[in-house]
Amino acid sequence: MGLNMFKHFQQPSWQWLAVIILFLAFSRLIPHAPNFTPLGAMALLAGAYIKNLRLSIAIPLLAMLLSDAVIGFHSTLLFVYGAVALIVIGSHFWLRRLSLVSITLASLMSAIAFYTVTNFGSWLTHDMYPHTASGLAQAYIAGIPFFKNTLLSNLLFTAIGFYASQQLPGKQIINS
Repeated sequence: MGLNMFKHFQQPSWQWLAVIILFLAFSRLIPHAPNFTPLGAMALLAGAYIKNLRLSIAIPLLAMLLSDAVIGFHSTLLFVYGAVALIVIGSHFWLRRLSLVSITLASLMSAIAFYTVTNFGSWLTHDMYPHTASGLAQAYIAGIPFFKNTLLSNLLFTAIGFYASQQLPGKQIINS
C-alpha cells in the first residue's frame, strides 16, 4: 500500500479508533524516554476522525486518566490534559483534509502546542522557577530537550496511528 494510502484516506469506525487510542494511551505504561509518548498522536487521531467534538476530546482524556491512574497523578496534569484537548480541537481544523503534508504539519503544531502549554504549567505550578518573565523563559529553555522527544514521538506515533487506522475494516473514503 505504501504512500498510495495518502491518496484516499478512509474513515474507520469510532469504535476502532477508540481501541487504537486506548492502546496508545496504555503504551505510556511501557518504559520510555521523557516525553517520548503517543499523546500527540492520540489527540490528532481523535480530532481527525471522530466528528463529535465532545467524544473526540473525551476518548483520549479518558484513556489518559486510566493510564495516569496507574502511572500516578502530578501537579501539571491539568495543563497536560488541556494541551491534549487543545490538540484535539486544533486537529478538527488542521486535518479537515487528510494528506501527508497536513498530518506532518499537524504533528509539528501539536508538539509546539504541547510544549507551550505544559511548560507554562510547569512554570506556574513548580517553585523551581521564579514567577517572573525571566522565570518563564527559564522554564521554556529547560523544556527544549523534552520538546525534541515530543516532536519525534509525535511524528512516529502519528505515522503509525494513521497507517493503522487505514488498515481497519469497515472504512469509507472521506476525501481524495
